[in-house]
Amino acid sequence: MKKLFVLFLFISISISAQKVDLSYYLPKDVTYNKNIPTPKSVIGHEVGEWHITHDKLAEYMKVLAASSNRISIENRGKTFEDRPLLLLTITSPKNHQNLESIRKNHVDATNSSADVSNNKIVVYQGFSIHGNEPSGSNAALAVAYYLAAAEGSEIDNLLENTVILFDPSFNPDGLQRFAYWANTNRSKNINPDPNDREYSEIWPKGRTNHYQFDMNRDWLPVQLPESRARIASFHKWMPNILTDHHEMGSNSSFFFQPGIPSRTNPLTPQMNQDLTKEIATYHAKALDKIGSLYYSEESFDDFYYGKGSTFPDINGSIGILFEQASSRGHAQETVNGILTFPFTIRNQFTAALSTLEAARKMRVKILQYQQDFYKESRSGFSNKAIVFGDEKDAAKSYHLAEVLKRHQVKIHDVKSDFTQNGKTFKKGYSYVVPMNQKNQRLVKAMFDVRKTFKDSLFYDVSAWTFNHSFGVDYAENISLSKAGNEIADLKMKTGTVSFKSDYGYLMPWNEYYAPKALNAILQKGLSAKVSMKNFNNGGNSYDYGTIFIPVQNQKLNALEMYQFLQKTAEESHVSINGVQTGLNDGIDLGSNNFSSIDKPKVAMLVGDGIAGNDSGEIWHLLDQRFDMALTRLDMRYFSRVDISKYSAIVVPSSYSLGKSAEEKLRTWVQNGGILIGYKNTARWLESKKFINLEFDKTKIDTIKDVSFENKGLQSGAQYIGGAIFEAKTDRSHPINFGYKNDKIALFRNSTIFIKADKKSYNNPIQYTSNPLLSGYISKENAKVIKNTVPFKVQRMGRGKVLVFTDNTNFRAFWYGTNKLLMNAIFFGDKM
Repeated sequence: MKKLFVLFLFISISISAQKVDLSYYLPKDVTYNKNIPTPKSVIGHEVGEWHITHDKLAEYMKVLAASSNRISIENRGKTFEDRPLLLLTITSPKNHQNLESIRKNHVDATNSSADVSNNKIVVYQGFSIHGNEPSGSNAALAVAYYLAAAEGSEIDNLLENTVILFDPSFNPDGLQRFAYWANTNRSKNINPDPNDREYSEIWPKGRTNHYQFDMNRDWLPVQLPESRARIASFHKWMPNILTDHHEMGSNSSFFFQPGIPSRTNPLTPQMNQDLTKEIATYHAKALDKIGSLYYSEESFDDFYYGKGSTFPDINGSIGILFEQASSRGHAQETVNGILTFPFTIRNQFTAALSTLEAARKMRVKILQYQQDFYKESRSGFSNKAIVFGDEKDAAKSYHLAEVLKRHQVKIHDVKSDFTQNGKTFKKGYSYVVPMNQKNQRLVKAMFDVRKTFKDSLFYDVSAWTFNHSFGVDYAENISLSKAGNEIADLKMKTGTVSFKSDYGYLMPWNEYYAPKALNAILQKGLSAKVSMKNFNNGGNSYDYGTIFIPVQNQKLNALEMYQFLQKTAEESHVSINGVQTGLNDGIDLGSNNFSSIDKPKVAMLVGDGIAGNDSGEIWHLLDQRFDMALTRLDMRYFSRVDISKYSAIVVPSSYSLGKSAEEKLRTWVQNGGILIGYKNTARWLESKKFINLEFDKTKIDTIKDVSFENKGLQSGAQYIGGAIFEAKTDRSHPINFGYKNDKIALFRNSTIFIKADKKSYNNPIQYTSNPLLSGYISKENAKVIKNTVPFKVQRMGRGKVLVFTDNTNFRAFWYGTNKLLMNAIFFGDKM
């Protein structure tokens, strides 16, 4: 037995160290143009020998484009880390000479019944949107070489009839981060032991982009620069097929779609799934040829349209997900034997080529499907419209309109103010979306409300309804007579100061970017106060949370203050009103009901044990949207940091912070700090007596006669993967300052249920008795969530502890609840 183990170990190491060259990936029955540079000639190593860094990947793509008349290249922008977002267009030299007319003809065919049998098929191939799933982008080196250098009638036929949009790296920042990790931990003698450091990245890992976003969830919200580039390319070309190359657990094999049939979004046509299944036969045949294991229809789904493999399905295209078992480095022991990095690359390469083979042979059928998709869409046109807006917050409404414009959805201004269902839709603050337009299916998907499902398991969220996520008022079946002119050039409201005052200024807290303006005012060293009650001044009504900036006793004189506030208002897109008197209808400006606001200095715990996505979303919110400095304190050195200078510390979801952190935070809060905990941190804070909470236990639906095969499905159905719930609000409470409605839509993907306090004023946000707005929740959990609370605040010494059961900043597109965090930061001491 011992000799057998030694022999296995020797074979394992020998296999893992085995070197391959380009021929390992390429078809053997094809000749190659010797004038086309190989990857090794540019990047300095064979494909799969090292993990490709993005700079080398980009360099090879540029060299390839310069060497081949089959390829053109464009830089569509930059990532947050200034890396280029490249796109190669690959087709025959003849097609390149008429590329714009080919594109126009392709798009025009979706608006007509013209014969498409002679049209080119468009295939968008994208790789490694998760940076630490690198076999895709590494395979892109070999695929691009093949498409540039392969010779023969088959490649000529493919390129003559196909336009390939080739995106070698969906996530440049994440790919670079992971390549650095894998390469710096690579040994000369490759060790496939899964316990080796090479196979265990440090926080926050390379899956995400710079701000730790999972970019394969941003195809529909389009909040990130990488997403904006690819969505612009998608709508410009309207590809027929889009492939999305991923990785999964090392002990798996290779997956290609279709996914689990019962988890397909009902808005997706059945023909889409039928074609996906037919394309799958080409993948199976190609993988059979090289002896690779694979499976289909047993995992993943096509439900959330924010994923790369599902977004195309609501846009007349066919999205295809590939999932390759990951080596997580250069080679790793698995239940299927030694999994080498080159092997994972070869499978991705093979699937990329099998997709093109399917596109070539199914060209007319797939082109006809796309045309029929839009023909059927036109037959469902309605002479009605939807309208959304917020009469006191132009910015939130603008940003939702901005998403629609990015998706080529036509939007109109409101012709004049009107009221519908008790909500006022104000010109300049609201937008009308006619439903008699080409992308009306996409619009329906974005605003979809769904509470019943064929399946109770979801790979991602079960709801994303955009009017709820942006926190805007919304109405359907509006007459088109309410629509004004179509908006060609969408612009955000210009911020301004009404007039120069020698007394003071009032800034309503309703606008989305009011926190950005307030932070600028406080960082300038000016004093400001917040109104704890409603009042009227100069004929204008002001809500709870209005900010008052007095002119006297400030470091700037009256003219300097006016000029500074004018600049601040413009940059923050807010209205600031000068006042001539402190005498109000209601509390006067000198009242103690105007409470002074301290300049914030905010920190956040990050690192091992802290939820990476959640912390990244907070970082992005403060840094990108509100221009607020955020100190990220890594748990590795937190015990050594003097935290006394911070006014607020945010702790994203964590199961445990450790004894040292517990004692440090306890002392800091007791001395006046504002501690803000999210999700599982709430449980930890309760267990350590930072805050008194009473949790309601989750319950499992009673289902009889569950088979062994389905026992996992029963437990999985109890999770809330992502749904939307309604809560009532006490608008006089500082956590709700800036919200005009007494109801709020909240995103939830946890089963943390906190019982309400007996004193109603201690429940400023409380779920209603029938809270589900959209999405899936089990029957038993639907009973539990009723009248529970998603937020709690409690005094601890001179400080405060605040907890949220769920993320208020989910994926950057939940604009509607971002202000809850900002209220906690600015007004936590007043709660």
